[in-house]
Amino acid sequence: MPIDENEPERVAEAVRKLSLDYVVITSVTRDDLDDGGASVFARTINEIRSSIPSCSVEVLIPDFGGSFESLKTVLDAKPDVLNHNMETVKRLYSRVRSGADYQRSLDLLGSAKMIDSCIATKSGVMLGLGESREEIVELMRDLRSVYCDLLTIGQYLSPSGDHLPIAKFYHPDEFAELKIAGEEIGFGHVESGPLVRSSYHASEQIKHT
Repeated sequence: MPIDENEPERVAEAVRKLSLDYVVITSVTRDDLDDGGASVFARTINEIRSSIPSCSVEVLIPDFGGSFESLKTVLDAKPDVLNHNMETVKRLYSRVRSGADYQRSLDLLGSAKMIDSCIATKSGVMLGLGESREEIVELMRDLRSVYCDLLTIGQYLSPSGDHLPIAKFYHPDEFAELKIAGEEIGFGHVESGPLVRSSYHASEQIKHT
């Protein structure tokens, strides 16, 4: 469908009516658009800032096909947090994220810090797809190598029989251990648990940047 040119204003109005002080803005992937939808993210951030100046804004963005200019468009609007999920370990990328690229996602997060080092960066990963602990630690180290500040770790749940099956259910103790490991690697904060998703306790995580 064509983009809704009034969507940024409507989102800001919803934020104002709900008296929100922290919002996470995301979208479907729009590879059909020249900028991947970056200008809509930017306009939405600006509208929220104009309507509710005290509200913090986190954006959960696609990789924009690796476009530096699209990423810069979003960052020029000054979100408080720039989030892009890695989702899984390097070995499983082609199976889990068709059309995505492990290094391209890392490069996007690294480029965000080069464009504006004051904006916190964040990523997320799902467990239970067949990864090893060593691969999880490797992913965490790769994220820290591009100065990613925050990390969420949650359990993968297969949405349907057409999706990849669950290879393992992680015990809460394993999530707790990975939280410790991630913070020892250098993340400002790691939110790790079976039900954790990208926006889980997002307003609390930003306090650790």
